[in-house]
Amino acid sequence: MNEFADKIEAIDVGIDEFGFCDSPTSDAIFDGARRGLLYGQSFSEITYIHIHECDDFSIGVFCLPAGKEFPLHDHPEMTVLSKLLYGSVHVKAYDWINFDSTKEQTIGLAGKVIDEVMKAPHEPSILFPRSGGNIHSFRALTPCAILDVLSPPYCEDFGRPSTYYYDIPIPYLNGYSMLEEKPLPDDLVVHGAPYFGPSIVTLYDDYDFSDQTSDENHV
Repeated sequence: MNEFADKIEAIDVGIDEFGFCDSPTSDAIFDGARRGLLYGQSFSEITYIHIHECDDFSIGVFCLPAGKEFPLHDHPEMTVLSKLLYGSVHVKAYDWINFDSTKEQTIGLAGKVIDEVMKAPHEPSILFPRSGGNIHSFRALTPCAILDVLSPPYCEDFGRPSTYYYDIPIPYLNGYSMLEEKPLPDDLVVHGAPYFGPSIVTLYDDYDFSDQTSDENHV
């Protein structure tokens, strides 16, 4: 999956960073269809492009204008693959030092895993439930887009809510901070945009359930 994600570009998910292919009659449209593309530089607010979601995973793209920030948040019991499609972004990420999987973590000591500027092209990154920077934030230095694959997706009913945190650096412990849950930021507004990339085909799309039903009727 990591190798596959590394080959994905913005145009592959229906985004034209500079508007070079923005005409609905452009030949650079997927599946032979003649459709429009989203102009990557035109987003004035944080925008999410929903691509696909099922019980096992979700796929989408966050588009951020320069200066916008997605605050520190976690991914409980989730594995996340991310790919910076274009632009540059400052990423800060933590992992809990003492993680208690039996309850929702709302405060505790965390170690900083990432604190760097990423510029496209950049290899995909993977975070895990206990490592890799499960709690992260990102601030766009230029207009940018980030492909996100979450497995499994957020779901409050199954104990996977999205929790936001304050981070309070500890002066005498370089690289460590106290994280404390905070309410959903009032200024965090995420807009939606349509997906103009290729159709998503799952394994079940080509499965003929009538054959299974027929077999069951003969048991």
